[in-house]
Amino acid sequence: MQKALAAGTAGSGIPGEDSEAVVSQSLEEYMPGVDLETVEKFLEEMDRDIKAYMPELDLKEMVYKLARGELGISAVEIMKGLIKYLFKELVANSRLLGQLLILAVLCAILQNVQSAFEQGTVGKIAWFVCFLVLLSLALGSFTIALQTGRQAIEDMVAFMNAMLPVLITLLTAMGNVTSAALFHPLTIVVLSTISTLVKNVVFPLIFFAVVLGLANNITSRVEVSRLASLLKEWSVGLLGLFFTVFIGFMMVQGIAGAVADGIAMRTAKFGIGVFVPVVGKLFSDALEAVVGTSLLLKNAVGLVGILAVFFICAFPVLKIVSIMIIYKTAAAVIQPIGDKLIADSLNVMGNSLTIVFAAVTAVGIMFFFVIAIVVGAGDFSLMLR
Repeated sequence: MQKALAAGTAGSGIPGEDSEAVVSQSLEEYMPGVDLETVEKFLEEMDRDIKAYMPELDLKEMVYKLARGELGISAVEIMKGLIKYLFKELVANSRLLGQLLILAVLCAILQNVQSAFEQGTVGKIAWFVCFLVLLSLALGSFTIALQTGRQAIEDMVAFMNAMLPVLITLLTAMGNVTSAALFHPLTIVVLSTISTLVKNVVFPLIFFAVVLGLANNITSRVEVSRLASLLKEWSVGLLGLFFTVFIGFMMVQGIAGAVADGIAMRTAKFGIGVFVPVVGKLFSDALEAVVGTSLLLKNAVGLVGILAVFFICAFPVLKIVSIMIIYKTAAAVIQPIGDKLIADSLNVMGNSLTIVFAAVTAVGIMFFFVIAIVVGAGDFSLMLR
């Protein structure tokens, strides 16, 4: 407590090297008490996967830099890494584009020479087999994109399960007991529930919509285009509903807890300073120093968490976007030279991947808001004091 008081007293002096030294000293005292092992392990594993495209993520070093007002990561470097990764995925998926174009040209040739076969039956069968091979190839890559989105959501949930306890611990150290009690059980439950619903309800609806759209293109005897459109609308509607409910829930929870904590801490500080003789003011100032250091550490850890969520979400999203670009490009090139059904089928899958992209991005934004609201709850309660 005395160390915290000394830090708070020194921090109130002239800003400069002395204040930076006080900040570093305060962080050195408090960092060992914060369990960052799980978060660091997660970041190390993630960093191994993307180290060729993103800067190294050292949690403790980033926290120290952020506490001193330094970001420690170049935005230009991040953008270069993202563009480099997108280009790498486009090159990797160029093989798929070539296969789709070759099969489309083969289908066009078979369609044009159908009259050379007796009654055209053999030609129709050959065209149909080639068409099914093309759809199977495209559907396989679509399934990979869907699985990529599913894995991205699971990774974000795993990271938040490691990050939230750290933020809530720091929130408690600031005296925000009510906010911590509200956030800890409810937020994790709501996050897991909505993520599970997106993976197990929204994604299957998108997949079934694609299958029905392809089936509608294969045969004209059964019209299921309306049903496919309905499933797409349901998936988009459910995604919007989940997002709205979650953001509303978090906003109400964060504001209510912050107001209660702000009033309680202001009352406690006033009571200690006034009613406890001699040492009351000393303890009140020491409490303020502890809260200030916890606030600094919480904001730094929160910003690191936001950056990590961005990285976890960005790379799978870019992979999905690369496959979507391949589908759209193939559909645009095939339409003038091949069968309209092939172009329409590829366009259906490309449009459906847009919804997958939106779903993963929406979940990433929800996790971003979770960290921002938890961090903001502490700042708001401090303002009310």
